Amino acid sequence: MLVLAIESSCDETAAAVVRDGREILSNVIASQVKDHAVFGGVVPEIASRKHLEAVVPVIGAALSEAGVTLAEIGGIAVTQGPGLAGALLVGIATAKGLAYGRRLPIVGVNHIEGHLLAAFLERPVEFPFLALAVSGGHSHLYRVEGIGRYATLGQTLDDAAGEAFDKVAKLLGLSYPGGVLIDRLAAEGNPEAIRFPRPLLHDGSFNFSFSGLKTAVLTHLRSHPEACLGEALKDLCASFQAAACDVLVRKTAAAAAATGLTRVVVAGGVACNSGLRREMEQLARQRGLELHIPSPLLCSDNAAMNAVPGDFYLEQGMTSGFGFDALPVWPLDRMAERLDRISMPTLPN
Repeated sequence: MLVLAIESSCDETAAAVVRDGREILSNVIASQVKDHAVFGGVVPEIASRKHLEAVVPVIGAALSEAGVTLAEIGGIAVTQGPGLAGALLVGIATAKGLAYGRRLPIVGVNHIEGHLLAAFLERPVEFPFLALAVSGGHSHLYRVEGIGRYATLGQTLDDAAGEAFDKVAKLLGLSYPGGVLIDRLAAEGNPEAIRFPRPLLHDGSFNFSFSGLKTAVLTHLRSHPEACLGEALKDLCASFQAAACDVLVRKTAAAAAATGLTRVVVAGGVACNSGLRREMEQLARQRGLELHIPSPLLCSDNAAMNAVPGDFYLEQGMTSGFGFDALPVWPLDRMAERLDRISMPTLPN
């Protein structure tokens, strides 16, 4: 089956054509970074308007790059949530219109589910596995039993890892998106220059907390304003990144040991971070774990990842119909309930 996948949960408008949920024929992404950079973060109203401008051209580009027409598409998978309500609605409305007009089945996909399964686009992963989802809005550890079957083992109690990176970057006077710049500067700094705290590292849970780490950086800057300059800035970035990655890696290691899972998937935008990728690879070598981290393009928000679960649901005859709505908050633990309710849609005559 050829699936047209659409993503518009935040500030990337994306569309992809994927064969059988595994082979990417196209994966087009229109970024809004320049539109939001002046504000230091994503402005929901601007994001929605930019999605409206970009969604049709992006879908057209995805079809063209794949060398197919809508007549050859077998189904549509679109991000239903979580995300910004207005942004999600643009993608959903567009997908519904195409599905209705072309008499195609359509299924709403969980954005985080897409991230966790993006690794399948590069090589197969055997179930069950442990998954770390790290992005601007999520820092979660999941046990993944199969597509649609997820159990939360731990989650952030406040700021997500990606949010902490961007907020610290703002404290340092770096431009948006700051996480990427911290990673670049950290590569030239000393990660042991400043001993920042590792929140919840020894609390016995698999939960995360990054607000205290962010506050520790702020406190350090108040005492050492020169830390925003030159080599000191590189050292601060390296030290902050080391603390954040240390918590993510060691919590993942603890979860793997407690569950006995030997396969680990790391996904989401923060999985692009070079320090996290390096530390996870070292953990895998030390513990004999099978590690899967998608290439950076598939870690960032994209549409191809939606086609992995989308193809599975469509092949099983599980579709969302035309009455589904955006779900700005949609925990993965509730996916099983949702699968019991969805059914084949009523298509026009």
